Amino acid sequence: MLYTAFEMQKAWLAGMGLAAQSSSDWLLSFANPVAWSPTAPSIARALEVFAHTVEVRGKPAFDLHTTIVDGVSVPVTEAVVLRKPFGQLKYFQRDVTGRRDPRILIVAPMSGHYATLLRGTVERLLPDHEVYITDWRDARLVPTSEGRFDLNEYVDYLIEYLEALGPDTHMLAVCQPSVPALAAVALMNEDDHPCTPPSLTMMGGPVDVRKAPTSVNDLAFKRPLAWFEHTVIQDVPAIYPGAGRKVYPGYLQLSGFMSMNLANHMKSHWEMFKHLVDGDEESADATKAFYDEYRAVCDMTAEFYLQTIDLVFQRQALATGQFEHRGRIADPAKITRTALLAIEGERDDISGIGQTRAALDLAVNLPDAKKQYHMAVGAGHYGIFNGRKWREVVAPVMEQFVRAHDTRRVAPAPLRVVLPSHIEPDVPPGVEVA
Repeated sequence: MLYTAFEMQKAWLAGMGLAAQSSSDWLLSFANPVAWSPTAPSIARALEVFAHTVEVRGKPAFDLHTTIVDGVSVPVTEAVVLRKPFGQLKYFQRDVTGRRDPRILIVAPMSGHYATLLRGTVERLLPDHEVYITDWRDARLVPTSEGRFDLNEYVDYLIEYLEALGPDTHMLAVCQPSVPALAAVALMNEDDHPCTPPSLTMMGGPVDVRKAPTSVNDLAFKRPLAWFEHTVIQDVPAIYPGAGRKVYPGYLQLSGFMSMNLANHMKSHWEMFKHLVDGDEESADATKAFYDEYRAVCDMTAEFYLQTIDLVFQRQALATGQFEHRGRIADPAKITRTALLAIEGERDDISGIGQTRAALDLAVNLPDAKKQYHMAVGAGHYGIFNGRKWREVVAPVMEQFVRAHDTRRVAPAPLRVVLPSHIEPDVPPGVEVA
């Protein structure tokens, strides 16, 4: 019922937002005599900020159409290599020939935001890498007939994606997927799998949340699993293809994120309002662009969310040797081939210092020459994979690490794109695809 009530409120506010934007446009129109009054610009811009705040957002686009390779601008085309019910493997194909750049799979977090949150990550790596990304699907758009999706399926997907890409594919896990990615790598090392990644980079991941617990960790520690199940799990409303599926709704996740730094968000909107009044459209547009991405949220399946709370945050299963996958323990001590790079942000308030580095200690049988740690000084959680610090400080460290452990000797063979027609694009009702 709560989810349905939220959808009704969203529709109502969206209508008010359209009315507010129309009023704003009219107040700023030279054809309107009122526009020349001293208060008109302030009222108009306040209405514009309100309209932007309540705007209905669908899945954003990556909008990465070109990149610079050897000083030359080349086209970039998005392609889907493999599509599955809960996610697709997306490839950013550069129009270049004869290069032998490292191939890297970016594992995007399934934590309420779309993979486009890593747009800046992809953009920075494109000039010198063959880049792929896990483009997870909004759970509310997946019919219940497609079954469940939990941490077991997550690990299965990663292994299947690596198999589709073939040997010598490096992996980059950003935040939450550091745990399933490390588990997948441990299993593949143990099996001597031919598609075992030569390197795994983990950024701000909760490998062992007992180290420097944050407010996010504290919430998971203090509440029993049943509290999460009865408090935040909702049924998808009938207006979506996944009607009846139990999920952790994206809007609840977003509410939690914003409440953590509510004062900063209020300040950002106040600054946006002032920029608009002053005519500084460029600064205002930058803030709008950030919140267009930040407020675009998707649902997680209930089983994935609850299992993550239980195994990752409450029991620290991977760090304590309890992470079981399909009847097998995923043991980081089995990692002997895959080089590990742990990256943490000095000011990360989501994953505390030491939580990601713990992966290096768990891989006791991996030679020290294949382990590396980097602390991004002054960077918060978002800053280690996006923004200036990522581009200028973190990315060079990762690139050097990847190339040092790259095992490719020949240019990659073209991949066959697979697009099952029975799976619809990841677009919510009422949102058009450009």
